[in-house]
Amino acid sequence: VGTEAGGPRATTPGQQLRALFYVLPPGESSFRTLEEVPDYVEKSIPFFIAFIGLEFVVSWVQKRKPSGRINDGISSLSLGILSRLPDVLFRSVELISYIYVWNNYRLLELPWDSQWTWILTLLGVDFAYYWFHRVSHEVNILWAAHQVHHSSEDYNLFTALRQSVLQKYTSWIFNLPMALFIPPSVFAVHLQFNLLYQFWIHTEVITNLGPLEWILNTPSHHRVHHGRNPYCIDKNYGGTLIIWDRIFGTFEPEDAKVVYGLTHPVNSFDPIMLQLRPLAHIWNMFWATPGFCNKLSVIFKGPGWGPGKPRLGLPEEIPVVTGKEVPFNPSVPAILNCYAVVHFAVIMDLYTELLGAVMMLSQGTILLRIGFIILSLTSFGLLMENRQPKARILEVIRCLVFIGVYKHGKLRSRFSSLGCAYEVLFVLSAALWGIQIMKQITSSKDKH
Repeated sequence: VGTEAGGPRATTPGQQLRALFYVLPPGESSFRTLEEVPDYVEKSIPFFIAFIGLEFVVSWVQKRKPSGRINDGISSLSLGILSRLPDVLFRSVELISYIYVWNNYRLLELPWDSQWTWILTLLGVDFAYYWFHRVSHEVNILWAAHQVHHSSEDYNLFTALRQSVLQKYTSWIFNLPMALFIPPSVFAVHLQFNLLYQFWIHTEVITNLGPLEWILNTPSHHRVHHGRNPYCIDKNYGGTLIIWDRIFGTFEPEDAKVVYGLTHPVNSFDPIMLQLRPLAHIWNMFWATPGFCNKLSVIFKGPGWGPGKPRLGLPEEIPVVTGKEVPFNPSVPAILNCYAVVHFAVIMDLYTELLGAVMMLSQGTILLRIGFIILSLTSFGLLMENRQPKARILEVIRCLVFIGVYKHGKLRSRFSSLGCAYEVLFVLSAALWGIQIMKQITSSKDKH
């Protein structure tokens, strides 16, 4: 991170850690210009990894079982990477729209270095998040984007990283009133802090935080929000604070054991499928529903709505939870899980290197790298679902693409010493999958 005038400010590891819990005070997180604001989210990646490892250890000590599954964890991380890829090409729409309103329509300018501006922005960002989050559950077209975050049937820190590509293109509207008086540099800090705070509450290893449960959004409150039990539906929308739910009647304390995921599970680890299938469902419902007003209701009323039903649907139609639900978990050989983990680690390396080098790359190279990352994440989804032979064919193509692109210097690792190891890994992988495909073809011919 540069520290020169006009560049982003450097942050210490201690400051970055405190940013995760929204306890970085105004004196350390107030900036005169937007350019000085650090990218707290990007710099939190090492802490995400460290806390995921810590959660695994604590869960093993507490329950003698891991905190999640490899297939679901890779799926969540894939969706997290996918959601951030548009920001590599374009500046955040949330900031672009905010700056436009600030430059052209602001009514007054609160001081950027006042602790009262800092506190007001904390409350404003969280209040806007509450209403955006609530509307995302109550309007079908917005739910089609937000449901990605709820699609995991596990609840752990991986789930926090499971984000939608499309959601950010509607959330910006709710923040615009603040642009009339709150400087963009202050807003940009709290937009990140509000997001980062919600990382650590996605866990089962923290049970209850005592008096803090009255004010803050906690793991207990957020577990309810992620439940598909009837008592959990459309509850606890808060980001950092739970006070908005208490004020507006959407609060529900944790009671019966929470069963996580969607009321109608998607049953897929394919990140593209998880992003687009709900939109396809709305499209089909739109054309199948008679009457123009009813068609509009398919888009703008709740996901449970149907002709003759109330706006949010009928509570009695929510599927009953027995507690014996079995998560989607296709049987995959252990060696394939190891393969997926190793190759996903390579993609994480390539992705973080892309984030660091994006300002020095041509548009064509950036698009090529993004394309390869998306191809890889899709292939991993097929592998985790054990969808043969598509997964084998796609892996051969992916490995051969890597070999060709890496040879021409269009892909780079953060660690130059790993270059040869990566080439060997992908050559062997391409050969392995090629052999598997030939065996399958030979076997099919023999049977024929």
